[in-house]
Amino acid sequence: MDSSSTPTSTDGRASTGSAVVTGASTGIGEATVRLLTARGWRVFAVARRADRLEALATETGAVAVPADITDDDDVARLLTTVTAAGGIDTLVNNAGGARGVERVADARTEDWDWMYRVNVLGTMKVTRAFLPMLRAHGEGTILNLTSTAGLVGYEGGAGYNAAKFAERGMTQALRLEEAEHNLRVIEVLPGLVRTPEFALNRLGDAAAAENVYAGVEKPLTSEDIADIIAYAVTAPHHVNLDEIVVRPVAQPAAHKVIRKPLD
Repeated sequence: MDSSSTPTSTDGRASTGSAVVTGASTGIGEATVRLLTARGWRVFAVARRADRLEALATETGAVAVPADITDDDDVARLLTTVTAAGGIDTLVNNAGGARGVERVADARTEDWDWMYRVNVLGTMKVTRAFLPMLRAHGEGTILNLTSTAGLVGYEGGAGYNAAKFAERGMTQALRLEEAEHNLRVIEVLPGLVRTPEFALNRLGDAAAAENVYAGVEKPLTSEDIADIIAYAVTAPHHVNLDEIVVRPVAQPAAHKVIRKPLD
């Protein structure tokens, strides 16, 4: 592959491209697949839930590739599938998540293990697999979706903080390592985003998950973050939006959320 395979518009932005998007069965990943395909991109939608991916593929024209990004065999199969279809120029590492809100004194090893495997090792495995392809392209892009939890610790967030701090450190090192290959590395760090499953998966209780957003006027949505991702990966390739921190106005800092009284 070479850079000529990514057409650009008159303002230098990539008009179309081809991407792998992980964590595509829900939330930000799903919204990113929908937006990029609507703009004419060829997108390989990756997640574990095959039924949701197939439905998304039917609606959008994306290519569904059911896979567990923490499984070496699945990652190898994903690479084979994408290679056979002509390859990609963009990798969006969106898959991740949080489990539990226990403080360190009560930390559950299985939750920490899961968060590290998905957020850090999974991202590493997919990135490692696609680096040769992206280098060969000549103008490749990797975008890692981390979190403001990777900027500052907070009570009850230690496990997720640890995973996102690690993913952020990996992203920063990757940017330095791959610049010589003209491969740009972008990090998007969202704050409070209301998605269908993040808080529910973390807390395990629908009422508790809903309470996370109680009284918050206009939290960010999956579509907000997808729009930012699309903007970053379609910018002229020499423009690298290294780090994009995005929060709702109602969250001026990681530890401060403005909540209006509930009726």
